[in-house]
Amino acid sequence: MATPVDVLIVGAGHNGLVAAIMLARAGLRVRVLESSNAVGGACRTEYPFANAPNVGQSTGAYLLGLMPPELMRTLDVSFPLLRRDPHYFLPTTEGRYLLMGSDRAASEVQLARFFSSRDAEADRALQAELAMFRQDVGPAWLQTPLSIEHTAERYVRPTLREAFVDLCRGSVGDYLARFGFQSELLEAMYAVTDGFTGLCGGWDTPGSGMNFLAHNMCRLPGSDGTWMVVRGGMGTVTETLAGAARKAGAEILLHNTVTAIESEGGVVTGVATNAGDVHRAQAVMVNADPFRMVSMLGDACPPELADRVDRYRLPGTSIKVNLCLRDLPTFTCLPERRGQHRATIHLLPEDRPRAALREAFAQCKAGHLPDHPSIEWYIHTTLDPSLRDERGRHSAALFCQWVPYELAKSSWPEEEARFVARLLEICDRFAPGTSALVEDLFVLTPPKIESHFGITAGHIHHVDNSFGFSDRVPYRLPLAGLYACGAGCHPAGSVIGAAGHNAAHALLSDLAISS
Repeated sequence: MATPVDVLIVGAGHNGLVAAIMLARAGLRVRVLESSNAVGGACRTEYPFANAPNVGQSTGAYLLGLMPPELMRTLDVSFPLLRRDPHYFLPTTEGRYLLMGSDRAASEVQLARFFSSRDAEADRALQAELAMFRQDVGPAWLQTPLSIEHTAERYVRPTLREAFVDLCRGSVGDYLARFGFQSELLEAMYAVTDGFTGLCGGWDTPGSGMNFLAHNMCRLPGSDGTWMVVRGGMGTVTETLAGAARKAGAEILLHNTVTAIESEGGVVTGVATNAGDVHRAQAVMVNADPFRMVSMLGDACPPELADRVDRYRLPGTSIKVNLCLRDLPTFTCLPERRGQHRATIHLLPEDRPRAALREAFAQCKAGHLPDHPSIEWYIHTTLDPSLRDERGRHSAALFCQWVPYELAKSSWPEEEARFVARLLEICDRFAPGTSALVEDLFVLTPPKIESHFGITAGHIHHVDNSFGFSDRVPYRLPLAGLYACGAGCHPAGSVIGAAGHNAAHALLSDLAISS
């Protein structure tokens, strides 16, 4: 029997570490139990390449964008952030391209030159509205969530309330259509990177607009709404948080897999681990995904909680191909190096992109790999050389929507190599010779995301971000002493930390402890 503590936190992901900092600083005895050999969950830096063991990579989460600056001030932590400028590169095979950065005027010139003046106007209107949403909705992320409609009434300026509710309840396709883009390719760029990321949903799916909003809530200082690279990889974030938690007095135990959350008479009493240990506490906070939490509760899980969690059950639809490259690719449309390798590189179907994306999601739902996948390509070692090796090799990644968790007529072991080759063929189409630059691979299909990071069904956000605000997993759960602080809670899945902060506040309030 381990020494009893006040609070047990299941999982040392970033939200659990944020909660540990706050609870320990409030004077509680806090113990974090983590099944892996490292903190961070899917927010970590690894060295996954057998052929290049000194090349580092953010294998899971790869950018910091959505952590509220107020939270970092509350925690008294900072991270070495690197702005990507330019931040978007949209190449084509026909000579046109978009290289979008901090110089808004230059971006609009490109939009008008390579696309149309109407697209430049539409993009200006879109960015202006998103900036207002960020300003209005940002404070709601560090508060107990309300319904979408009540959030609009309390936080959103009157002129935007209807647009806000329509966005959160509706589809990304309908939202983008409001702005009158002439180019489907530009619409697809925004829809893919913000609306479809980590979503089991597509162009017309209700709630895909909520995912789009969440991904446009970056308020980091100096970011101008763009997500940022962390020097040393995303493990820098969670190692920093773990250091602050330990300094505050929290205990973090690795290689401890919680197998059961124990209770008596409707009150949580502690947890049991795979090593046969029992840890006692007056409160248990779960940083794991909600499906694992229900499994840990077993027969003690209240039926209303089991039913609610079951409504969230959707599979992961993302594949991440981590790459080691011996050199940077050369794009046909922009052969000279003008910063395009620092940006999110959008490789999209050029022929009728809207229809191609609809077909890709339909194929995924049917259990098939898409004929025309969308790819976001990152090469962050162009900004962060600390992760390159002595030979100067780069780490990169292809992040792709949508792929099925289970294949209808085959299996991932049979299809993985062929599909990865297909993705590299697409890279070769925009940047000939890319495949020949690949020296090693570390592929994470949805089942591999599940096994590597311990996330049910390989869902990178735990719960689809089509569920927003009070529709997500509540912090206080219907079993006395049980709390949730994972990515399935408000405000969204991603490296945010707000769920850890808000769950800690809920627990401290219930214990009548001021934070």
